[in-house]
This record gives sequence, structure tokens and C-alpha cells, in this order.
Amino acid sequence: MSFTKLYIHCVFATKNRENLLIEKNATRIHLYIRKIIENYSCKTLAINNVWDHMHILINLHPSISISELMKNIKWSSSKFINENRLSFGRFSRWQWYGCFSCSEDEVGRIIKYIKNQKEHHNESWKDETLL
Repeated sequence: MSFTKLYIHCVFATKNRENLLIEKNATRIHLYIRKIIENYSCKTLAINNVWDHMHILINLHPSISISELMKNIKWSSSKFINENRLSFGRFSRWQWYGCFSCSEDEVGRIIKYIKNQKEHHNESWKDETLL
């Protein structure tokens, strides 16, 4: 029997970091992305977004490649956002993503960081550079 705990912190940004994401539609988008992740036998530990990017903490199943999962999340959620008109204007696609592994000891801190994105960015979102 094998046992793995693969924690991946993923960040997606909108094309050209445009402020396209509407706060009132976040729950629908998050639920949709959670279902994509579940379909890959992975688990979403935290998900949240602000106007131009999203954070997700995933417990990755060892049989799934990160690139395959990210490609599907980016493509499917972009299509879902456009079909349901859940953004300001046309949602071109998530332009890039970054994925970072983390230890089990860091999971609680990262979940708190993801849940507090709106507060974090109300203070410093213009100053933060992602990747």
C-alpha cells in the first residue's frame, strides 16, 4: 500500500491582469473548479480569488500531472465563466498559472492566506507582484 500527501498551492491570473472577476459570482466559479478538481481524484483544501487572480490549495492525487490538471481548470473554468457571463466583459482565459509545493506543516498557514485574500489585497494588491 502506498501513501502520499502532495499539497500544491496554485495561483491563476487573468489575461493582462485585468480586473475581470466579479465578487458576487465567486462562489459559482469556486464550486465549478472544485468539481473539476474532484473529477481528477484530487481535493480542494482552499479556494479564493480577488479581481485579477485566484488561489487554490490542492491535495494532488499522485496519478495526476499538475500540468494536465491546470490545463483543464484553466480551459474549463474560462469557458464556464463566459457561457454564464460571470465576469466583467469577455473572459479571454487565465493567462498563466504558478504551482508551488508545500509541506503539511504549512497547510494551515496557506489556507488562512487564501481565505484572507480580499483583506490582503485591500491593503497591498497594487504593490504585489505574482511571478
